[in-house]
Amino acid sequence: QVQLVESGGGLVQTGGSLRLSCAASGRTFSSYIVAWFRQAPGKEREFVAAITWDGLTTSYADSVQGRFTISRDNAKNTVYLQMNSLKPEDTAVYYCAAKHRVVGGPLSDHYADWGQGTQVTVSS
Repeated sequence: QVQLVESGGGLVQTGGSLRLSCAASGRTFSSYIVAWFRQAPGKEREFVAAITWDGLTTSYADSVQGRFTISRDNAKNTVYLQMNSLKPEDTAVYYCAAKHRVVGGPLSDHYADWGQGTQVTVSS
């Protein structure tokens, strides 16, 4: 199990950029797959992006492909989400989630550990 803390959210204009960070506790962070999800008001939580424990494989939702980039620094126990060309429809609370590499299922599912979330608001 890992504890996750998100940061970096805020208010930005359409077309702007933000970088979210997900800081994790635990010495075995490098064995965890990490993902970002988001939930907009009145909508269900949706998958945004994920990265494997070694950083070699990433996955993105179609809605953010080409605009968002997920990366990780295992030495710092941190995963990042660089968000460019932001749109008002990207407005949501963004959550970081993690699962151990031995947990099966797709990169977009089966996450057990979650952070508290960080608000991202994109103004038009």
